[in-house]
Amino acid sequence: MINSQFPISNFHFKSVILAAGDYPTHSLPLQILANAETIVCCDSAAEKYISASGIPDAIVGDGDSIPAALKEQYADICHFEKEQETNDLSKAVRYLMAQGKRHFAIIGATGKREDHTLGNISLLMEYMRQGAKVHMFTDYGFFIPCNGKSLFIVSVGQQVSIFNFGAKEFKSQGLKYPIYDFTNWWQGTLNEAVSEQVNIEAKGDYLVYLTY
Repeated sequence: MINSQFPISNFHFKSVILAAGDYPTHSLPLQILANAETIVCCDSAAEKYISASGIPDAIVGDGDSIPAALKEQYADICHFEKEQETNDLSKAVRYLMAQGKRHFAIIGATGKREDHTLGNISLLMEYMRQGAKVHMFTDYGFFIPCNGKSLFIVSVGQQVSIFNFGAKEFKSQGLKYPIYDFTNWWQGTLNEAVSEQVNIEAKGDYLVYLTY
């Protein structure tokens, strides 16, 4: 599997999930949100999106954190599941994938409670394994779940972090520091692109973070 990641300016996602973490302030996630054709809000994110003059295409979650007035007003686009084995973000991913949409962005999934942030980031690996091509955007950069060979078109000096999820035989080209089979998440952080193309190769799954 080869993951090809193009320059930030070329990003376009027809479908976006807005989660209930910190609402985006950076221009890139806001632009992605504005240009999307389908917006799925996790239930407690819907209030912020609507107050920012947005109208979601679907509101998905367990329905326990959306005001009753909004729940009634937007009842025709609410899709609530009471099961608690998965969080609202995973319910939103499941909803999109059931619609045949496998290429999408996640925005607003970080900030606020740190345990929720870590959980949401780690879930990217599960979504990739389920067949989704997904990016998660924050106000500082973006996460991409990867497997095998990956190619990134970047800017010289752009910061790159790699988090290992059991992969072996790491190799890279275009990074300032050599990479290896990391056993702790901190070991792959704070690397830097020294060319406009970064190649990463490994046997297994890993998560890449690129700053804007």
